[in-house]
Amino acid sequence: MFDFLEGYDILGAFWTTIQLTFYSAIGSLIWGTLLAAMRVSPVPLMRGFGTVYVNIVRNIPLTVIIVFTSLGLFQTLGVSLGAKDFTTINFRLAVLGLTAYTSAFVCEALRSGINTVPLGQVEAARAIGLNFTQTLRLIVLPQAFRSVVGPLTNVLIALTKNTTVAAAIGVAEAALLMREMIENEAQLLLISAIFAFGFICLTLPTGLFLGWIAKKVAVKR
Repeated sequence: MFDFLEGYDILGAFWTTIQLTFYSAIGSLIWGTLLAAMRVSPVPLMRGFGTVYVNIVRNIPLTVIIVFTSLGLFQTLGVSLGAKDFTTINFRLAVLGLTAYTSAFVCEALRSGINTVPLGQVEAARAIGLNFTQTLRLIVLPQAFRSVVGPLTNVLIALTKNTTVAAAIGVAEAALLMREMIENEAQLLLISAIFAFGFICLTLPTGLFLGWIAKKVAVKR
């Protein structure tokens, strides 16, 4: 029944999906945090940049962003992100596109957490001489992150599923292999079930674990 799976590196494809998710999640968390800081910044220029970036990127289809990284950045502008071979270039471009897109959602999730921090704590921080950066780093962000573990979990799960879009520029992740197998084998339902189960194995434990973390670190008010 499963003889047709011979010759296909399904585990390797899912490993690529995991790598895409991991690197994109790290990049999105860093860039999304900076964007959230910009959106609550007292500097109008930074606040305006953060607002424009989030509102524009969130309303562009992810496929358009991923294809742009290949056609626009690499083929037109020659941006290769330090890689030499096409496989590595496409992988890094996919991470860049996923990071640029997902960070907008991380920003909004984190900004909602920032809004839960009582204003009195911010005023107290200013009263003892802390500047905006110190207040954000020492007082606001630690509480904000604890408040939004749940929403960030949803963003991470969505990111895992969004990695399938990387197949549009030839990244050898799970969706690309699934498409190849469907084209070559007459086992549509079975192949779809195998890859659906694979994504469930990636996302369900992540959601359960981070859901447990969210309960443990929730801010008691």
